[in-house]
Amino acid sequence: SADGELVQYHYGLKDLVTILFYIFIAIILHAVVQEYALDKINRRLHLSKVKHSKFNESGQLVAFHFTSVIWCLYVVVTEGYIANPRSLWENYPHVYLPFQVKFFYLCQLAYWLHALPELYFQKVRKEEIPRQLRCIALYLVHIAGAYLLNLTRLGLILLLLQYLAEFFFHMARLVYFTDENNEKLFNVWAVVFVVTRLFTLTLYILVIGFGLPRVENQALDPERGNFFSFLFNNILFRMSVLLLVCLFQASVMWRFIHFQLRRWREYWNEQSSRKRAAAGTKQQAKPLKRDSGYHENGVVKAENGTSPRTKKLKSP
Repeated sequence: SADGELVQYHYGLKDLVTILFYIFIAIILHAVVQEYALDKINRRLHLSKVKHSKFNESGQLVAFHFTSVIWCLYVVVTEGYIANPRSLWENYPHVYLPFQVKFFYLCQLAYWLHALPELYFQKVRKEEIPRQLRCIALYLVHIAGAYLLNLTRLGLILLLLQYLAEFFFHMARLVYFTDENNEKLFNVWAVVFVVTRLFTLTLYILVIGFGLPRVENQALDPERGNFFSFLFNNILFRMSVLLLVCLFQASVMWRFIHFQLRRWREYWNEQSSRKRAAAGTKQQAKPLKRDSGYHENGVVKAENGTSPRTKKLKSP
């Protein structure tokens, strides 16, 4: 306001109306990206039905993740969450939010809720629906949990790291669909994925292991939005949560390593098959050596009509 008063916001039932409005906005933006960008590229590439579906999925997610990474980075920098990591747990619970933080969370919830009807509009194959539903549900649970349980600052940093890795993955898939021999971006994604996993695990340990147990208000107070600090004061509960987090991150890394090993194995098998095919082609293209002269009735004759074999001289 004019007198310098800082206006902050709290969540409530009216958020549902706002989320519903932005669901329709997300559906419109989804259609615009599909019609004016992805469909035009698909006509030029002539992809198969399976690749066509994956190309559309990655194209939409590249646009969303790129926008979300820029927006989330702007929010965490302007709010000072990166410059001051202690702000992630200080003065917990963070019940009142700045406008840009609240608006960011509402838009994120709207996007992932709009992805449910898009499964029907995009005519996604039945085999792909369980995987996409699982992905949508995980995002909704984590974003809504951070928003309702007043862990919005921690949630912003985790979303930034997750979206950054996802952006490089889907960008690598788009480049791969246009040129199957170009897999350099997958190597970039592998590095970014490992780095973001390490940062995520470090952040969990820092906030859960050292930050929340030192909050001044350790009593359970749902009316004031304090749901966790009294639990993290118990070292047994705190260690159990950290163990679950480490196991989950380890399972993610194991799937990632398994995926990389399978990709490298397929790559080397493809390279070896190409080398064998090239060697066979060279052998077939190698000219056959023939004896001088020509063949007549199965007998090799010299150019002057005589046999090329040396005649034995009879002794007198």
